[in-house]
Amino acid sequence: MADVRPFRGLRYNPEVIEDLSSVITSPYDVISPDQQNGYYQKTPYNFIRIEFGKEYPEDTQQHNKYTRAADTLTEWMQGGVLIWEELPAFYLVEQCFPHLDSYRRCWGLTAAVRLEELGAGRILPTERTMGAPIQDRLSLLRACRANLSPIMGVFEHEDGDLLSLFPDIADGTPSATAIDDFGVTFNVWVVTDKQAIERVCDFFVDRQICIADGHHRYTTALAYRNEMSACSSSGDEAYNYVMITLMSSGDTGLALFPVHRLVSNIDPDVVAGLRDELSRHFHIQELAPDASDASTNLMSWTMALEEAGAEGTAFGVYGVAGNNFWLLTAKDESSLREKLARDKPDPWRKLDVSLLHWGILREMLGIDSPEKEDKCLHYSSEGVKVLREVDEGTSQLAFFLNPVPGPDFLPVAYSGAGMPPKSTYFYPKTPAGLVIKPLF
Repeated sequence: MADVRPFRGLRYNPEVIEDLSSVITSPYDVISPDQQNGYYQKTPYNFIRIEFGKEYPEDTQQHNKYTRAADTLTEWMQGGVLIWEELPAFYLVEQCFPHLDSYRRCWGLTAAVRLEELGAGRILPTERTMGAPIQDRLSLLRACRANLSPIMGVFEHEDGDLLSLFPDIADGTPSATAIDDFGVTFNVWVVTDKQAIERVCDFFVDRQICIADGHHRYTTALAYRNEMSACSSSGDEAYNYVMITLMSSGDTGLALFPVHRLVSNIDPDVVAGLRDELSRHFHIQELAPDASDASTNLMSWTMALEEAGAEGTAFGVYGVAGNNFWLLTAKDESSLREKLARDKPDPWRKLDVSLLHWGILREMLGIDSPEKEDKCLHYSSEGVKVLREVDEGTSQLAFFLNPVPGPDFLPVAYSGAGMPPKSTYFYPKTPAGLVIKPLF
């Protein structure tokens, strides 16, 4: 059973912080250096100082971004900037955001979920994790002893979004509201009603939860639990639970974006021979830029990629033909899929991102181990940023993907086969700073 419970969270004190929008941040793994600097400049109480603090040349093992985060957390609690919830609560979050030519709304429930080994029971992974982010988050968790930003978990729900569990919420006034830098409005209801809490706990008993975002934070929480329980544990200590924002797969407001691959540290001769390698299996259509600005070109190219993807496997490649964009479409879809790892289940084998990693990055570019992935790949959902990094020479080339189709996401998790790292980008992400789950 999935053990989902309310918890006494720490939240910004509205009597001290009048504008919650000024103190929330994106989760650490999508914050660029420029964004980090921007958060620092907003207000001395911006949550960036805890979630993703700056590093300095004079840092030592005794004084560093992790110890500063812990000191800041303690200082804000003692000074009344952060205050405890009076009762254990679920935090129902309405997320309203512009998307394409419309305005969407989706619902998340931030809760404490009992930790278990991924894939061993009701909590399922969808992607492989990478070593460096885990060590970073573990150091922060050890220092602060708190879940600072929620993991995102998706569950199947035949009745659509989460609001069906909270029939009395829709017309009520939220307990807090914040707007992030991307125009997403977050309305938070603090749910302490005993009947509502019991209804939610019972609902999740028979549900599986698939980690959609935050695999590194979940793995970190497991490692921390194991460290703590090695000393003594009754099973109900706060460190046995991790903060997850639960979202329904049936919520029509959920948006799923692609995450593109930037490639570096590859032998230039291998890159030079890539066209010959690709042409054996793909039709290559070379698209020239038709505008002077990157965003207009990107829109044109990604529209072509989306249209091609509706017919079958399609990728975009940028960086090996000047400022032209290659649109790749499979010559023989079935034969390409046959070349994929035979020990993988069908849901994994049908994904474009699996074919990219196995058939192109691994077989053609030689990125064939997690260590090489760490060295040669990084990831971004911001297409203009990807183009700029290649143009400026920070990366050698980039591969553009269409998003993983929503219906294909959960079957991969159920199959037990992890997708390549950063295969999905669910939007919006619940920000850091709305609520903290202490482990003390």
